[in-house]
Amino acid sequence: MSTRAPAGPERPGRGFTAELRDAVTPRSMALVTGVLALQLGFILSYIGAFHSPTPHRIPVAVVAPAQVAGPLVTRLNGLDGDPVKARTAGSEQQARRAILDRDVDAAIVVDPRGSTDTLLVASAAGPALSSTAQLIAERLEGAEKRQVRVVDIRPPGAKDGRGLSSFYLVIGWIVGGYLAAAILGVAGGARPANPHRTVIRLGALALYAVVSGLGGALIAGPILGALPGHLLRLWAIGALVVFATSAATVAFQVLLGMVGIGLAILLFVVLGNPSAGGAYPTPLLPAFWRAIGEWLPTGAATRAVRNVVYFSGHDIARALGVLAAYAVVGTAVAFGASLALHRRERAPGGGPPGREPA
Repeated sequence: MSTRAPAGPERPGRGFTAELRDAVTPRSMALVTGVLALQLGFILSYIGAFHSPTPHRIPVAVVAPAQVAGPLVTRLNGLDGDPVKARTAGSEQQARRAILDRDVDAAIVVDPRGSTDTLLVASAAGPALSSTAQLIAERLEGAEKRQVRVVDIRPPGAKDGRGLSSFYLVIGWIVGGYLAAAILGVAGGARPANPHRTVIRLGALALYAVVSGLGGALIAGPILGALPGHLLRLWAIGALVVFATSAATVAFQVLLGMVGIGLAILLFVVLGNPSAGGAYPTPLLPAFWRAIGEWLPTGAATRAVRNVVYFSGHDIARALGVLAAYAVVGTAVAFGASLALHRRERAPGGGPPGREPA
């Protein structure tokens, strides 16, 4: 014999309009509208950055006798659209060193005694950029009835397909950073209840950054062999990337509540990924993406990882500075804003500032 609890009184029937008003609140509509804006922004940003890659002032060194070098540099710098920013180098060895030091992206070595010149490239910095430099050189040399021989002095590793592993590693770190901060915000309130909670949250994210930085470095290096031989340095960069992203996300949440998560996605994914120089290096991107890429964590981290792995750590100081700035400023803003909100709430007549409970 089964027993059933007596059914409670049923709610009186309500019209569809009343149910619709309850189900579709202004808050939910605002959130969906925000998601739509991010979705369309994602499409616009990626297609806008990648639909028509065009070279812009690719740094190129020219090695040639004095009577040839000057006119050739002038011709290169005078090409329509400014695809090249040329300068002279004293020797092929100097040109090679300039490429590996990341002062230039390619070099043209003119053979004054023959009809075949050499184009030096380093495709580990981005195969698309090397291919573009080759096309420019061939177009230029074709007018002179000369041939171009391409020499890749620093190709990607055997297991680093098209040199994109650095970019994908960074994307993983970036996504982990803002998702960890967002999940803690959803679980405990986007705005922590007091400054102590903010410190605890940032401390938890710092620990997460250390662990996830190591995990990414292990996968890219010893496990898959895509970026081998740089475990400790990649670990350090990864921890900095993840904490910089998560600290900035916490700061956005303390300032803006749940809207801060959307702002983090806008900066780190919608704008950050296409401008990072991963699929297409910076000189091939339109002006807007060229301008913002190196100032966002994704672009700064991609440069740092790629140059550590393939170019002995040259030209990474600014990239590390950008990441450190996001970490330090994000931490300071998150704590400072949390302290200000807490003091305002405790002030006589202050009342709660409309934050989510933690």
